[in-house]
Amino acid sequence: MSDGFSFARIGAVLRKELVQMRRDRLTLAMIVGVPMMQIFLFGFAINVNPKHLPTAVSISDPGIYADSVVAALQNSSYFEIEKATNSPQEARAMLDEGDVSFVVEIPANFSRDLVRGAHPQLLIESDATDPAAASNATAALAQLFGDALRDDLKGPLAARAQTAPAFDVVIHPLYNPEAITQYNVVPGLLAVILTMSMVLMTCLALTRERERGTYENLLAMPVKPLELMIGKIAPNIFVGAIQSVLVLLVAKFVFGVPMIGSLLLLSGCLLLFITANLAVGYTFSTVAQNQLQAMQMTMFFLLPAILLSGFAFPFRGMPVWAQWLGEVLPATHFLRVVRGILLKGNGWTQIWPDVWPLILFLFIAGTLALMRFRRTLD
Repeated sequence: MSDGFSFARIGAVLRKELVQMRRDRLTLAMIVGVPMMQIFLFGFAINVNPKHLPTAVSISDPGIYADSVVAALQNSSYFEIEKATNSPQEARAMLDEGDVSFVVEIPANFSRDLVRGAHPQLLIESDATDPAAASNATAALAQLFGDALRDDLKGPLAARAQTAPAFDVVIHPLYNPEAITQYNVVPGLLAVILTMSMVLMTCLALTRERERGTYENLLAMPVKPLELMIGKIAPNIFVGAIQSVLVLLVAKFVFGVPMIGSLLLLSGCLLLFITANLAVGYTFSTVAQNQLQAMQMTMFFLLPAILLSGFAFPFRGMPVWAQWLGEVLPATHFLRVVRGILLKGNGWTQIWPDVWPLILFLFIAGTLALMRFRRTLD
């Protein structure tokens, strides 16, 4: 072999690498899929100025003035009336459960006090667990209600339409009244950290066996696919539990995140969420042929979990199709659960709408993993 520099030898190696890349279709798909997914998600799905936020209206004093207030909300692009009720308790329950972002309460004797010039108060309660999601809508309320009754204040009341609003708007940001970002971000990090670590650890479970040459011994063991999956997943549950404890301790004693709800209830939800992500990773491990593919598939799952779950950007600011995709991800539902328990003090009734999707996701992921498992080397 010549000791000189050879373009021919470089070309031979280059052709070999291109052929190998072409044969590795999964890696090739990831090379194209990941940047395309980022472009479409950031370009179409991400919106830091959410509009059409679900709103409940509690009307204790129906009348023309109450109708004008509701009409002003409906005409605004920031609010979308989900329910009108005469029960403040029902509207507040919807806020606790996360069904709405705002509650507008029109109190009793609102019309009477308005006519008398007594400046009645209009109470606005907002879900401030994610301060960025409601900040622009809250800022728009003053101008919105300032013009709401302009056409109704006529005759003897016309002078009031030209001055300051005839009623006072009182805004109560609930669950995070000081809009502390850490109260929203740190609990969300629990979902992101567990998603990344749990999926990656089990995604490498079978691919590591293949690369080390021990997969044949694994196939020769007298165990059923379900038993093998449980044996691979179970040790990582303890790893996820340790990570969860560390994150919660830092959240409490370093960042001062309030923990109002039941930690026992949160522990049960954590166990479910950890197991669901481990099942996803195990499913990926039945597809990936090597550890590089396993890590690529983990990244392909992690990016939507961060971008579409409501962790990095307001969930209700995304278009409908992106919200539908986000609802499929376990991180979306766990984010609501952990923020609801820690910041709102939610109980089993409030979190159940987000718990049953986690159970369903775990069942589907586990079933796919068992269907994909093969007792052959190919």
